[in-house]
Amino acid sequence: MGERIAAQPVHSARLELEPLRPDHADEMAPLLDDAALHEFIGGEPATLDELRERYTRQAVGHSPDGSQRWLNWVARARDGGAAVGTTQATVSATDGVATAEVAWVVVRSQQGKGYAVESARAMVQWLKDQGVEVVFAHVHPEHQASMAVARAIGLTPTDEVVDGEVRWWG
Repeated sequence: MGERIAAQPVHSARLELEPLRPDHADEMAPLLDDAALHEFIGGEPATLDELRERYTRQAVGHSPDGSQRWLNWVARARDGGAAVGTTQATVSATDGVATAEVAWVVVRSQQGKGYAVESARAMVQWLKDQGVEVVFAHVHPEHQASMAVARAIGLTPTDEVVDGEVRWWG
């Protein structure tokens, strides 16, 4: 499973998840240029060049040593085609069990419409269809919206805290 899995188009009722390409940076940079999106994860918005460089690395689809698969998507509204955010999964195998750490971001202008839950659910279902057995996420303990998404996709909080974020497992 792990060596073969690569991001493919994923469809949901209202969204299309497009496998990430470096040229997505041109569209996504202005949408992600929002300090509020970093309130819980830290850092600051990437410049266009930084985002293009990051997307170029991520689009390769795997870590340099091949131990992880990097699956990244741009979430796009089916009605009108506007980009609404991104989803990502880092897939690896531990003792023969395929696991995926997942994350999601919805641009602020599109928040509150259920896109985070819908895109994360679609991604997780696709991952399970590919043989991923365990899904987890790290969520800041004060990020109510992300905790709601984690619950909605079947994750539950653990007592484990990594870099100030609670590990959610499912």
